[in-house]
Amino acid sequence: MRLRLMGQLAWHDYRREGRLSACAILALVAVLAPLLVLFGLKFGLISTLTERLERDPGIREVIPLGGGRFGNEAIAELRARQDVAFVIPRTRQIAATAELSSDSGRVTVEMIPTAPGDPLLPQLDQPLALDAVVLSQRAAEKLGVIAGDQLQAAFGRQVSGRSEFQRTGLRVQAVLPLSAFARDALFADLRLLEAAEDYRDGLAVSAFGWPGQESTAVGRIYPSFRLYAADLDSVEVLRRHFAGRNLEVATQAETIAQVRSLSRNLTLVFWIIACLALGGAFAAMTASALAAVERKRRALSVLRLLGFSSSALVAFVVLQALYTGLFSTLLAWALYAGAEFGLNQLFQHSPGEYACRLLAGHYLLALLVTLLCSSLAAASGGWRAARIEASEGLRDV
Repeated sequence: MRLRLMGQLAWHDYRREGRLSACAILALVAVLAPLLVLFGLKFGLISTLTERLERDPGIREVIPLGGGRFGNEAIAELRARQDVAFVIPRTRQIAATAELSSDSGRVTVEMIPTAPGDPLLPQLDQPLALDAVVLSQRAAEKLGVIAGDQLQAAFGRQVSGRSEFQRTGLRVQAVLPLSAFARDALFADLRLLEAAEDYRDGLAVSAFGWPGQESTAVGRIYPSFRLYAADLDSVEVLRRHFAGRNLEVATQAETIAQVRSLSRNLTLVFWIIACLALGGAFAAMTASALAAVERKRRALSVLRLLGFSSSALVAFVVLQALYTGLFSTLLAWALYAGAEFGLNQLFQHSPGEYACRLLAGHYLLALLVTLLCSSLAAASGGWRAARIEASEGLRDV
């Protein structure tokens, strides 16, 4: 009951000294608002850069350099790794080309194997049919085709000095946007690429009825593969994995490391500035609490004379500091919200990207830290108030 009454007294006294209370609030807001904007810029910038990297599948691609020998077991081993999101073998580059033709044009494209789970084709949830392909936008524009159209694919080979060609009809299942793939290419099931490679090796392809020698190979060996890491951190892990097996690969690990380094450096700068600013604010709040106790020493001694305990006097000082911390945080939130809106309107380039941004957890953390600092700063004043003797209030009774 005494503590509840002390809380009411602290609030009424806080309101009575409205001008001094407002000055204390504004002084703390002058520290909190810039810190919120600074952290919002840091978090928004890093979040935007990281999200851009995560949205770009090419950042997570691991490209083998030079020729290799990968059997189905090696590909299955890679596919089973937790840090691999997608992997599929590739046939020889020289054999993975096709001449496409339609009523509107003709173009030579590279053939790229794909399957469900391909980061470049997130809409592909089932394996492509043998005669279905996905075209890049550049190739589709040169051919003048859209999804659902038919086109012809021609494959050539040299046999005993003679040039031979085979044609087959293909159906355009989808067209990739330019942002996903910028070269002339078609994405197809691996079986189509294997058929083209076998035909160019002089082998028969029963799936299309193409003539040639019968294959005697037991298992197919692939010279390369398409591989995408599960996340940004896995890119460097996979690079070290392949380096340990003497396989050189090309990755975007350096780009990812630069963003990580930028995040660490900005975090360090923020905490240096925050510690300096909070240190100054803490000293100012401590001085304010001590001055308030000295200013209200007579009133506090009378409360002691009336029977209020030391903990009640400490609560009186701390509660007023908490009021200042609470109102300062609310006002700083409002000022930050205005700054955030203006900065995002000024620097936002794409929907969903933010130059300045804070999450709900950041607001809550700012409130808790402010209240904690306010309480600690008021502790010295509370300690001084607890030492006030009841006899000091006799002269005022």
